[in-house]
Amino acid sequence: MKFFASGLLFDNDGVLVDSHEAARQGWQQWAKEYAPDFFWDTPENAGVRAEDKVRALVEADLFEAANNRINELEQATAHLTQALPGAVELLTSLKAGVWTVCTSANSNLGKARLAAAGLPIPAKLVTGDDVKKGKPFPDPYLLGAERLGFDPADCVVFEDAIAGVEAGIEAGVGLVIGVSAKALESAADIVVKDLTGITFDGETLLIPDKARLR
Repeated sequence: MKFFASGLLFDNDGVLVDSHEAARQGWQQWAKEYAPDFFWDTPENAGVRAEDKVRALVEADLFEAANNRINELEQATAHLTQALPGAVELLTSLKAGVWTVCTSANSNLGKARLAAAGLPIPAKLVTGDDVKKGKPFPDPYLLGAERLGFDPADCVVFEDAIAGVEAGIEAGVGLVIGVSAKALESAADIVVKDLTGITFDGETLLIPDKARLR
């Protein structure tokens, strides 16, 4: 498949990196302290900012302490993050200024997970700290396109989570690519197994047919 675009906007967790175990350990400990009935590992929690989950789970007077605690716990486990197949090869092949990462993680965590996975940190990185509303709102991808200097319609979003796919669609991007079998449950335009074999020369995005799940 060929698709003509100006910029690529990547989610991080579940697309570029596997941070599942890192996040699981952090949220499991946090739940013991603040929300014993909370089970983090569900589709509706994927791709959503930690602060938004915390706000929905604790009383207002506990929010600051609870939010600081999950940030501390996730930062402490960031070293467990690993690159997903194809991520290193694709990102290191891209020209500067045509791609960025739009993650729901805060700035410190987003950078720590990229670094732990051996991935480059883009100059135009967008994190959960940079927007008033996180995914599923379109703000992260609108800001990512803006920072690259492109119209959202000329950009491609790579996402694994339903919330992130919704954000990309609402942002009006030209194509939303779902990554991993999890994305088959989303409204992504196409779904690929992972990033292996995908190339982009600044104009043409090539997606091998054998990589597609849908």
